[in-house]
Amino acid sequence: MQRVQSSKILRFTLGFFWCLLHLPVSIVHLGSYLIKQLLYYMISSGLLQKYQNLQLDKLRYLAIVVESEEAKNTTKIKQLLSWLSSIGVKYVTLYDMEGVLKKSVETDLKSSENPSVADGNAVASVHQERMTVELLSFSDGKGAVAKAASFLCLQYLEGDSVGYNKMEPVFTETDVTNALKAVGHGGPDPDLLLVYGPARCHLGFPAWRIRYTEIVHMGSLRSMKYGAVVKAIYDFSKKHQNYENMPQFVYEHF
Repeated sequence: MQRVQSSKILRFTLGFFWCLLHLPVSIVHLGSYLIKQLLYYMISSGLLQKYQNLQLDKLRYLAIVVESEEAKNTTKIKQLLSWLSSIGVKYVTLYDMEGVLKKSVETDLKSSENPSVADGNAVASVHQERMTVELLSFSDGKGAVAKAASFLCLQYLEGDSVGYNKMEPVFTETDVTNALKAVGHGGPDPDLLLVYGPARCHLGFPAWRIRYTEIVHMGSLRSMKYGAVVKAIYDFSKKHQNYENMPQFVYEHF
């Protein structure tokens, strides 16, 4: 009986110190969250002048990765595209693994007032009056690799060297890049990639297109903020990227 009571006291003591240890961490996290929300509100309200005139010279191509379950919220997706269009972004790539966006958003974009649709071999590209939207899914990347491999293999078999003396193939990064372009999967490399959803990764976005891409985790699509989007683009415009070094993917949380 005494041993059971001692065990309960020990568990209570350990639980108390555990809560005591995490209390300051929780307070700091809450304070950081409130400060960010206040900052986003001030940006959205136009109270911070430096965020009003964004320099988009570095941001030629922007990619948005959305977790497939959240991608079903087409209202939020269209709101996000509207924000990006008003900011002045000219080219946006929308991606989710299961192709939810390709099934839903494409139809909505094509039925808008002044679009002209360009059909591609691998992806759907919708050219609106002020912004081009490219739609991708995981199957596009998987299919692209298979087609590029077949293309390289065919080139190798049709090469000048034949017979038993034919050398083993050696494919460089340039060869693969050219092959992807040749089979219609050589889209532009995004300068900035915004990830919406619980995962802090690009969820299978074509890896050959994000070698020099900066990746920012934006949190849940349901709680997206205009100020957070503006801040992500502003922060990117102020950073210097050294392409001579190995590319580094930068993950941030807004």
